[in-house]
Amino acid sequence: MPFHAALEQVTLKHQFTLKRMDMRKLKLQMNILLENKWDSGMSDFSIDNLKNVDCILHGRKTGEGFIPYWADVASNPDETEYKLGKRFTEIPNIVFSNTLEASKWDKTTIINGNLEEAIKALKNEEGKDIMVYGGDSFASSLIQHDLVDELYLLINPVALGNGQQTFNPLKNDSELKLVNCKPFACGTVLLHYTR
Repeated sequence: MPFHAALEQVTLKHQFTLKRMDMRKLKLQMNILLENKWDSGMSDFSIDNLKNVDCILHGRKTGEGFIPYWADVASNPDETEYKLGKRFTEIPNIVFSNTLEASKWDKTTIINGNLEEAIKALKNEEGKDIMVYGGDSFASSLIQHDLVDELYLLINPVALGNGQQTFNPLKNDSELKLVNCKPFACGTVLLHYTR
């Protein structure tokens, strides 16, 4: 009998591990803007980083700027960032807001209510990875609730002066491992972290 009990525990643990691996990853890509520099290498990286993504999340403030801006870029083939704009507009968006009631943008859903519960439900749905282009408070909320699986920080170099903290103070340390560090020609550095 003791042998069967031990075997059952191992099986349950293995099933939990498989379920966890099936979950969609939540990837956060953020520009830390000390100076707003951008180049074609960063555009290529951003397009490549969307290959396995079928949903983009935003907080209300970021969504209100991001979605119409990139829709405008995607409507003009002469725009320098046309390919990136097309990719952004092909992927459905979700905007988290407690003030917006209905979407005013194409391919965009508004979600109200509990952020943590909604994102956990999204991560458990069938599908590809989820990308977040965060504003500071939205990104901080995701990190605070331990929802971010991969972090891509694009750091633009310049002296800070009276710089503002990117993330609100966190209650818990975040255990992240540096996976890759890539410099771009304009001086920006990508830092890719995973849990």
